[in-house]
Amino acid sequence: MIMSLIRWPIGRLILLLNFIFSPKSPKRTVEEQKKVDENTKNLSLYQLPSCPFCVKVRRTIKREGLNIELRNINQKNDYREELIREGGKRTVPCLRIEKNNGEVQWLYESSDVITHLQQLVKTA
Repeated sequence: MIMSLIRWPIGRLILLLNFIFSPKSPKRTVEEQKKVDENTKNLSLYQLPSCPFCVKVRRTIKREGLNIELRNINQKNDYREELIREGGKRTVPCLRIEKNNGEVQWLYESSDVITHLQQLVKTA
């Protein structure tokens, strides 16, 4: 009970600060953006809006100009259940990477997710 009373205002503060200091997306040509979008088309980020580590990843997504589906695990039970069933744990942020051969990789830890996303931008 006490933790939820603490988490709620802190979560709102995190969202407010993220809104105020939101990073700008890069300016790319249409062709360059298509290449980036192609590299990220099979990615989904399982996240919570006010989780500080999720905010960190979402800020990178915006800063890099990536189009990645965001899946709020508290908003939709299917996302939470899929994360636990297929990813193995209810930890966010988690990047779901669907490879061309149909294999799915689940990448946890915000720093690892950010590194992976930055590599995709470099190879575009």
